[in-house]
Amino acid sequence: MESKYDVLVIGGGPAGAIAAKSAAEKGLKTCLVEKRPAIGAPVRCAEGIGREALMEFIEPDPCWISAEMTGAAIVAPDGTLMQLSSAQAGSKVGYVLDRKFFDRELVWRAADAGADIAVKSRAIAPILENGAVKGAKIEHLGKVTSITADVIIAADGVESKFSKWCGIDTTVPVREIMSGAQYVMTDIEIDPHSTIFYLGNEVAPEGYLWVFPKGDRSANVGIGISGRKSGKGHRAIDYLNKFVEKTFPDGKTIEHIIGGVSVCRPLDCTVADGLMIIGDAARVVDPLTGGGIYNGMFTGRLAAEVAAEAIARGNVSKKALMPYDKAWRASKMGKAIDRNYNIKEYLIKQSDSKLNDIIHSGSKLDLKEFSTLMLIKELIRVNPKLVIELGALAASLR
Repeated sequence: MESKYDVLVIGGGPAGAIAAKSAAEKGLKTCLVEKRPAIGAPVRCAEGIGREALMEFIEPDPCWISAEMTGAAIVAPDGTLMQLSSAQAGSKVGYVLDRKFFDRELVWRAADAGADIAVKSRAIAPILENGAVKGAKIEHLGKVTSITADVIIAADGVESKFSKWCGIDTTVPVREIMSGAQYVMTDIEIDPHSTIFYLGNEVAPEGYLWVFPKGDRSANVGIGISGRKSGKGHRAIDYLNKFVEKTFPDGKTIEHIIGGVSVCRPLDCTVADGLMIIGDAARVVDPLTGGGIYNGMFTGRLAAEVAAEAIARGNVSKKALMPYDKAWRASKMGKAIDRNYNIKEYLIKQSDSKLNDIIHSGSKLDLKEFSTLMLIKELIRVNPKLVIELGALAASLR
């Protein structure tokens, strides 16, 4: 690490890696710092991503793809299955990644583009000057180094400590933190090419449970529930254990992961003087699914592009960086976050009986394209009552 950069990226996940790579490709002197000793571990993610979303940034490589998905299914509280087959969804719905290798590949590409990489390097405080962010104090192996930069890109995940230290309100309401737990399991009977989502207040209150294949007899088996539904004896891990004991009694757990995901609206503003916030730190996770890989990479690339323009003009004020905030909100991704937040808020209020009715109505859907938007549109089409219940949201989907 040097003492001065054009861009300093804090966080080495997909968002930070793409930001560092994009900035370096723009000719900016760039450094990425990651607090963990190894990129990609531990994994706190179900690791799923759509095929088209992935290919926007990188060509799929068998080295970091655990499984190819050709279908998906949603299981109602009463066990009714809404199957989305490959014939409906296209030849490939998406992939389940191996984030340990995928994240490293992204960071390697950032390094190849010219970015400096520093692992086991923790940002412990911002460097502020008249309220503007001018750099960060980085602790590495017990030594603290001050690094200044024209633009700091915060990609430090759901905890988002750096942004908070800079004066940004990053508070997430308890009800909008998805408390999660996941096992990597093997020796289980699954469809190796189909993701499965389980709904129901007895299965995953105000959330869902998932099985994402990672091979012929292996999968990420995880759950996310509302933080307000979590407590002694009914935590996410308790619901997950109950499901595993019933569904995969002979399965073997080879990894155990816990963590939280924000399913709230994004931050009110994702820039400040000298600061840009991306990925989970910006709260741009899909509120409906909890997915954040694509959104992180999208905001990372966009932030680097706007930063390059601002640095070239010699102006990195909040106003100069605002095109980033406005662009992602106006994008297809930004609109999807807004729409999916409203859908999530509707679904978490429904009884198991209502969820059963909705899934029963969609058990024979004929989707020409598999996406959340297309699924909701088709559910509304076959269940006209939803038009009234969803109100203005339903009208906007037509």
